Amino acid sequence: MAAFKELVFSGVQPTGNLHLGNYLGAIKRFVEMQERADCLYCVVDLHAITLWQNPAELRTQIREVTAAFIAAGIDPKRSIVFNQSQVPQHAELAWIFNCVARLGWLNRMTQFKDKAGKDRENASVGLYDYPVLMAADILAYRATHVPVGEDQKQHLELTRDIAQKFNNDFAASISAHGHGEGFFPITEPLIGGPAARVMSLRDGTKKMSKSDPSDYSRINLTDDADAIAQKVRKAKTDPEALPSEAAGLAGRPEADNLVGIFAALKGSTRDAVLTEYGGAQFSAFKGALVELAVESLAPLSAEMKRLVADPAHIDAILADGAERAAAIAAPTLDAVKDIVGFVRRGAR
Repeated sequence: MAAFKELVFSGVQPTGNLHLGNYLGAIKRFVEMQERADCLYCVVDLHAITLWQNPAELRTQIREVTAAFIAAGIDPKRSIVFNQSQVPQHAELAWIFNCVARLGWLNRMTQFKDKAGKDRENASVGLYDYPVLMAADILAYRATHVPVGEDQKQHLELTRDIAQKFNNDFAASISAHGHGEGFFPITEPLIGGPAARVMSLRDGTKKMSKSDPSDYSRINLTDDADAIAQKVRKAKTDPEALPSEAAGLAGRPEADNLVGIFAALKGSTRDAVLTEYGGAQFSAFKGALVELAVESLAPLSAEMKRLVADPAHIDAILADGAERAAAIAAPTLDAVKDIVGFVRRGAR
């Protein structure tokens, strides 16, 4: 790893409404990471079409995710913000990786089984092959670190397997082309903090999701102050008072979720929140959470709406980001073609 410059890559799918879980589990962390490392933040629209998307809605959602990045504090001059389909090296490298990855590796991917359900014969090949494209997303930039949630850890393991197998299979060619002992890094995960997994406001045992039929299960990043307040007040709780320490949240998923959300929005810990609110009833705690959530999220929502109203500005950010991303990915792919043995224009 010492031979590779530290670089962080992450992506967000432009499908459905972005919600509080996306913000706390990913986007808020992206803002913090750009202070410490070079970062690429990608709107992964190629991944989005593994399930059919309405073209007009997809275009809108690509811009909305980009607006969320910028509204949350990602600086498109400091970090690279782009959409995946504007950088063709992602798809081209994915094909080469399809020839490195093994069928047995993909057959073990549990997320495909979950998403395809019982009707797997009608699932797209893209949905099955999604993890190989994810590996190409990351390794096109030879990224050293990727922030991941629990649901993506298995996919990152596949990325590591592909990188290792490529390095092993083409070791002699990699060395002959002056790349040392390994061309791709073995990318390391950056595991999330205390609120990386935000649960449904209606069921503390289920992850907050864009696809949940109840809009009251999530706080959307486009919700205004009144909607945020109403959803917090209606969030499911239990009849007991809050405990005085985090250990007391065991077996109380809804209480644990709300305390975790408060801690993440405050930049604190569950124990610190419970030091202040332990013994309080949920009516009082929800009042404090409403105030904090509105203070934290309403300005973000307003800024997102302002940005979305100017699609030309968002498109310019994406075009600039794609050009900067391609300046990194193109030399990587050229080197891969040389290593594999392809003949390409301009190469000796």
